[in-house]
Amino acid sequence: MSEGLRERKKRQTRQHISDVATGLFLERGFDAVTIAEVAEAADVSVNTVYNYFEAKEDLFLDRSKSVVDRLSRFVRGRDKGESASDAVFRELRELVETVSPAVGLSEGYARFMEVVHGSHTLGSRVAFLQHEVLVDLDRTLREETGADKDDTLPTLVAGQLSWVHGTLMGRITQRMLGGAEPGPASREALVLLDDMEAVLGEKVLKYAVRDA
Repeated sequence: MSEGLRERKKRQTRQHISDVATGLFLERGFDAVTIAEVAEAADVSVNTVYNYFEAKEDLFLDRSKSVVDRLSRFVRGRDKGESASDAVFRELRELVETVSPAVGLSEGYARFMEVVHGSHTLGSRVAFLQHEVLVDLDRTLREETGADKDDTLPTLVAGQLSWVHGTLMGRITQRMLGGAEPGPASREALVLLDDMEAVLGEKVLKYAVRDA
């Protein structure tokens, strides 16, 4: 029980620091806020901040892991008879249809991305996250199919599905920054998903079908 309480306290402290930092970044911009200012506002030491976050950008992108492994989670959770692509499109459509903040369909997302675009450091990190999505999915597809290390097909499929995810997020970001409401942006995103699925080849669409 004591270990559980300690872990909960750590999670609460980490979330508190991240929330305070995010508020400061949204108000003043990422580059204008120092770690020392975050620590003071959160009523913790600078060392405590670094105990929970390796770099300043991790304070703002604290949920990046859930983005990096998103497609892999979709693939691992695919239904019997469902391909990796089927699972990715099904899950992305569900997020878009439900107007989920997880894909940027929220009122505050535009301001969040304004902060990202206003900082070279954050912009570089977001770009690298897109690469991490591909690498993580490539690894998952190889594990799921038992593909040989020299087989290039998992990498090619991962590249295509990562493109789908990245293009979707990019379009939603563009529309939200342009002042669109989440509802209309979601309907446009659904059309985009249909269009992207239509241009993918059979090797991608039918790859890694889970045995019935």
